Amino acid sequence: MKEEGVMQQKITPNLWFDGNAQEAAGFYASAFPEGKVGSTIYYPKSAEEGLAAFQLGLAGKVLTVDFEVGGFRFVAINAGPEFAFNPSISFMLNFDPSRDGRAGEHLEELWNRLIDGGEALMPLGAYPFSKRYGWVKDRYGLTWQLILTDPAGEPRPFVIPSLMFSGENNNRAEEAIHHYLSVFEDARLGTLARYADDTGPARSGSLMFADFTLAGQWFAAMDSGVEHDFNFNEAISLSIACQDQAEIDYFWEKLSAVPGAEQCGWSKDRFGVSWQVVPANMEELMNKPHAFANMMQMRKIEIAKF
Repeated sequence: MKEEGVMQQKITPNLWFDGNAQEAAGFYASAFPEGKVGSTIYYPKSAEEGLAAFQLGLAGKVLTVDFEVGGFRFVAINAGPEFAFNPSISFMLNFDPSRDGRAGEHLEELWNRLIDGGEALMPLGAYPFSKRYGWVKDRYGLTWQLILTDPAGEPRPFVIPSLMFSGENNNRAEEAIHHYLSVFEDARLGTLARYADDTGPARSGSLMFADFTLAGQWFAAMDSGVEHDFNFNEAISLSIACQDQAEIDYFWEKLSAVPGAEQCGWSKDRFGVSWQVVPANMEELMNKPHAFANMMQMRKIEIAKF
């Protein structure tokens, strides 16, 4: 797969950190190519300004930090220990020799930065699908798949969020892909590879690997061929930037499937993947008087109530 250029993101991964979001954003910005830290938003300073009781320990502290790596935007959420990263959502990093004559060297350099304080889930080495590949859990628990790509293939971006369907979700990757393709515009299926035989919990014919676009952005998905005791959780959520209330209503109706998970624009779909359905100008709305307190009362975001 070749690397393709950067495009405007409609869907942004949000990463939940236990009090160290600012530190983590700085680490990623320094470790990755084209890394940079963007805007920072802070919690209100008191309950009178809208802080819930469980948030009082975060009064006045960092709430979110935007950062970019390789032209791809993330949001780091500064919160508590409620949710921890696991490999159900990882981030594939494509190193393309046709665009970078030192792609292999740059892959090695980033691997060494990410594994410092972390651990290898799949050791860096040669595999049937790539001459150089490794899956690493970094010092914060976030997982990354580094791969030296095949330059003969269709272009792909540097960063691709990758969903692994395991446990009760095993053998549902293809169902999930087709559901997401039906929800988003500018969506299409890319590469698709199936298991030829039963492989652990993955049935013959289920997805060993597939990639697809949603709103023009590439994602990947697979059914796990190994038993795992983890599944999707709120540690990684996907935020959709909506242009108006009608678009918020549309995505909320299509994606939200767990009423108990609905709060402050957060929802869970039928596979357990967390989504934040929010206005594109959320940062502007949060500067309004009593905005935080008003948001804390909402399940689905209602722009008129800010």
